[in-house]
Amino acid sequence: MPAPITEQAERVLSLWQGSWVAAFAVGILVWGLMIWSIIFHRKRSEQLPPQVRYNMPIEALYTILPIVVISVLFYFTARDQAYLLDTEEPADVHVEVVAFQWAWQFNYMDAAKADGGEVLHSEVGIPNPDGTADRSTQATLVLPENSVVHFDLHSPDVIHSFWVPAFAFKMDVVPGRDNAFQVRIDEGTAGEYVGRCAELCGVDHTRMLFNVEVLPQDEYEAWAQEQEAAASEEARAEENDA
Repeated sequence: MPAPITEQAERVLSLWQGSWVAAFAVGILVWGLMIWSIIFHRKRSEQLPPQVRYNMPIEALYTILPIVVISVLFYFTARDQAYLLDTEEPADVHVEVVAFQWAWQFNYMDAAKADGGEVLHSEVGIPNPDGTADRSTQATLVLPENSVVHFDLHSPDVIHSFWVPAFAFKMDVVPGRDNAFQVRIDEGTAGEYVGRCAELCGVDHTRMLFNVEVLPQDEYEAWAQEQEAAASEEARAEENDA
């Protein structure tokens, strides 16, 4: 598993590890019972063992025990799923993610899309004309550490899937459907990461890549101010040309 950089990713990692512990425990129990039966109940003579129609304690055990195991796994999965999909906490940054064939667009908003947020500035990836993955043309998602980030996901064409492995989480980007989730980025995680589409979205699916850069809070604020100023200047220039 990639090193988690969000609180939500740490929860996913914990659930993953717990599931493996449960799987190993069940596997050891089952193999232990099989080996015990093979060694201590192997054929010793031609005498036919006593024949019984059923064994109530054993049948109750192998009926109740799987129900208990599945119920425990279901509880922790449902609990963590509710936590991962919770978007009630006020966010510090709002990003609208638009996935299209074959690149990504990141619109930085002043509020969530559902609340009528307006675009402050955008970052748009450019599909490489020769059909290869070119890192220089890929969009870069810039985020601040130690902050809550809200993502709104949209697609104008086909189903994509927004995936940052360091988030240990991915969500489909479905045409005509607004999906959203939030993450709290941990402090001390500044650095560069990768992002990609995790849904087979067509012939050039492999080009659906993007970069992720996590910055310290002060550097992010300076970067955001520069981007907003550049966007405002570009908008004024377009108005003057019109």
